[in-house]
Amino acid sequence: MRNTELSKERTEELLVILEKRFVNNKERHPDLKWEDVQKKLEGNPTKLWSVNEMEETDGEPDVIGYDKTTKEFLYCDCAAESPKARRSVCYDHEALASRKEHKPKDSAVNMANRMGTTLLNEEQYRTLQKLGIFDSKTSSWLLTPPEIRELGGAIFGDRRFNHIFIYHNGAESYYSGRGFRSLLRV
Repeated sequence: MRNTELSKERTEELLVILEKRFVNNKERHPDLKWEDVQKKLEGNPTKLWSVNEMEETDGEPDVIGYDKTTKEFLYCDCAAESPKARRSVCYDHEALASRKEHKPKDSAVNMANRMGTTLLNEEQYRTLQKLGIFDSKTSSWLLTPPEIRELGGAIFGDRRFNHIFIYHNGAESYYSGRGFRSLLRV
């Protein structure tokens, strides 16, 4: 079993990074207070570990909302482009296993699961795009509806010509400019 607790030093360092990003990007969460977010993170070491995984793989995680029903903050990768350390992956384990040659290093779903996060769905991706300009040069795999995945496909999104596009590809495909963005509820 993997260790999902951060050292005291890394916890302190990460909280400084997250607070700075939170303060510098108030438009993503205008009605939220850092003290409330910090308290939740400190009370959930496994979730804090997942946020660290998002940070360590170039996601630049930040709070993009609050779910009043579940009382959870929504952390999302807010890097301008799809996180560098999560590119060149196919969609899921089934797609990875189906490749006979030129297998990618991993799949988006596998990586997200190991990080303790999920991929954004189409609605969440469109919501993120209202908070800034994301994926203007890259693209991100999105949580694919079962009826599309059962037929061998997967969906991804990007922003081109100041418009958000949702496309499809074979789930086994992978490209150097396509990764994935994570969502984490804290």
